[in-house]
Amino acid sequence: MVWPEVEAALEDGTRTAIVSVGSIEQHGPHLPLNMDTLDGDELSRRIAAQLGDAVAAPTIRPGCSGHHMAFPGTISIPPETLMDVIRGYCRSLDEHGFEHVVLVPTHGGNFGPVRTVAPDVARQIDATVIPLADLDEHMQLLNEGLNDAGIDYEQDVIHAGAAETAVVLAVDEELVRLEDIESGPEGDISTARLLSEGFKTITENGVLGDPTEATAEAGETIIQHVVDTYVDHIERERRSV
Repeated sequence: MVWPEVEAALEDGTRTAIVSVGSIEQHGPHLPLNMDTLDGDELSRRIAAQLGDAVAAPTIRPGCSGHHMAFPGTISIPPETLMDVIRGYCRSLDEHGFEHVVLVPTHGGNFGPVRTVAPDVARQIDATVIPLADLDEHMQLLNEGLNDAGIDYEQDVIHAGAAETAVVLAVDEELVRLEDIESGPEGDISTARLLSEGFKTITENGVLGDPTEATAEAGETIIQHVVDTYVDHIERERRSV
């Protein structure tokens, strides 16, 4: 968009901005470093379109990815820095006249900072801040999307496996290095260990689960399942204000 288009949207009654909070981090040997940002771009665009009275703001990147720093290419910022960027986004959108700012983290390490900063910034601006920052729900939605697409596969901790590979296949299949797909550890994985000791201590290639289960059709189902659920959350929150 150019600025007159944003101005026109506001004049036409658009009052909701969708802000995804992504990352630049390793996603195995087969997915691009900006996977979470690609996912954020797609979710923001579709959520805004489905709401019909919203715009998709540029996805924030990078995010809090210190636990991936053993893999080259990962770019990480401290939680305090990410929260300051979120504050800046929310204040700017509030000043322009948006009444609802929706925060959509798409990387696990960002969910905590988003939950922390949302009530703080909401007290400082007129706009309502709506954080969709339930990591357990997000993981569940990805697994449900796979199941809805007919793929009987679940991974408790999702990273570069079947669900995320399917999402990238749906967004732009040319970005997936099919010849480099490798499986990673499956089953019970300690999230606490992943965060404290880093992914490299659990997975040599950066993958969790089996990405060979992924299909573009499943990715489309996953994305739409997340969008439908998040749109319901947003509409409910806006009605309650």
